Amino acid sequence: MCLTGGHDKYHNVALTMLGEFEYLLITTAAKLGNEAYGAAIRETLAATTGRKCSIGALYTTIDRLETKGFLKTWMGEATAQRGGRAKRMVRVTPKGVQAARSFYEAIASASRGASWAINKARVPS
Repeated sequence: MCLTGGHDKYHNVALTMLGEFEYLLITTAAKLGNEAYGAAIRETLAATTGRKCSIGALYTTIDRLETKGFLKTWMGEATAQRGGRAKRMVRVTPKGVQAARSFYEAIASASRGASWAINKARVPS
């Protein structure tokens, strides 16, 4: 819940904010475009963040994001390099783009004025 309001009244407004991993997954899928599928997303996430995720965590999050309307998935064609198995392809929906944009803007806004955002060279260790 988030409290927002005018001068003297506050109203409860339910906001759906992405989690960090959801944001990273949506962003990675968007970068991969037509090549976005489970294994490629997982490999790219590991390469760009330095963190590995389990295949279970990846597909649980994909399912959750699809339920929210942020992703659309479908089964691609079977390929020889995958032993005849099909890829589960992933596309970011316009609603997913907006959710990722809102998350990014919230993080950027919250970071303004923080020492690491002002001068990256002088981050305390």
